[in-house]
Amino acid sequence: MTDGPQRVLGRVTGERGGPTVIVMAGIHGNEPAGLRAVSRVISRLKRESPTVRGRFTAIAGNLAALGEQTRFVDADLNRRWTPEIVGRLLRGSAREERLAEDDEQLTLVDVLQEEVDASGGSLYFLDLHTSSADGPPFLTVGDTLYNRRFARGFPLPLILGLEEQVDGALLEYLNNLGFTTLGIEAGRHDREDSVDRIEAVLWIALSITRFIEAALVPDLDRRRRTLIEASRGIPRIVEVRRRHAITGDESFRMEDGFGNFDPVREGQLLARDEHGLVLAPESGRILLPLYQGKGNDGFFIAREVHGFWLAVSAMLRRLRLGALLRLLPGVRRSDTRREVLVVNTRVARWRSLDIFHLFGYRKLRRVGSELSVSRRRYDLSPPPAISRVVP
Repeated sequence: MTDGPQRVLGRVTGERGGPTVIVMAGIHGNEPAGLRAVSRVISRLKRESPTVRGRFTAIAGNLAALGEQTRFVDADLNRRWTPEIVGRLLRGSAREERLAEDDEQLTLVDVLQEEVDASGGSLYFLDLHTSSADGPPFLTVGDTLYNRRFARGFPLPLILGLEEQVDGALLEYLNNLGFTTLGIEAGRHDREDSVDRIEAVLWIALSITRFIEAALVPDLDRRRRTLIEASRGIPRIVEVRRRHAITGDESFRMEDGFGNFDPVREGQLLARDEHGLVLAPESGRILLPLYQGKGNDGFFIAREVHGFWLAVSAMLRRLRLGALLRLLPGVRRSDTRREVLVVNTRVARWRSLDIFHLFGYRKLRRVGSELSVSRRRYDLSPPPAISRVVP
């Protein structure tokens, strides 16, 4: 008998083909709520044996960090999912010091590949999280039209652009391979209702994907009401505008009392670090304020998006009008990647970035006087087949 969780927390398969639904719990070791919620769902499915289609697999993320009850041991496992890092690990390229998360990541690649090999239908991936701050549950989604369609089935606020603000997130990595992906932030790490919210999301996800018929989901209406009540009064759609990155050995400390979706005004004191006061760069709502010892995301600032603009965005993208962006002054396509545009900020106006958002270009990286803006590799629909978890 082992003291901690196994890598594969549980698996339920149907006699008929159907979707493959994969969930990851505990990619951060101080977020155990997802493991408890998964255990409830797996146990009930096995106990009651309802008719299901396809394959549902729950995976534990960072076993070493879970054992130490810390976000990570040597490096954040949810900031290492780039083709370059995965490729280097698979090649066995030497480094001066091997990290604990190297072995974790290599094992996860093998487990994910096993699920892809066994899949017979659509591939869905859900990443289960909690945070160090209080607040309502919400969903994070890579801005593709098929991710949006999936997310609309959940009665929770939807956050656009959060994954694009960071590099190396697992959801972005798998989404660019063609998985339908969704992230769940359920509430504070140590709250019992965070477990209940994740469990509700899992049952709803299994019914949306048709792994199980909605009529067979235990207490489905009650679970939906749990999420509706928990997020009442919160804007239904917001987009992330700013991220405060923590670099080096900054002694970052949030001011007390901030929770997810709290309104903040431009210039308001939010935190302190070794450089002095950290003020809100613009007005909006704060997300994921950092109240724990590890992490390089101090906070995010988001603003509400009217549903009208999402409808406009969907129409423009279905009409495949994104090529018109290259007609904007100072904009050209990248020489190496079709999904990347290069923007000369000496020519293009900053407000033109709002236009890029309409077409799904949400990831911004600055190099000198130029911005690299990119979108997910697939937008209208996932690819017809996925064979590998290595690009």
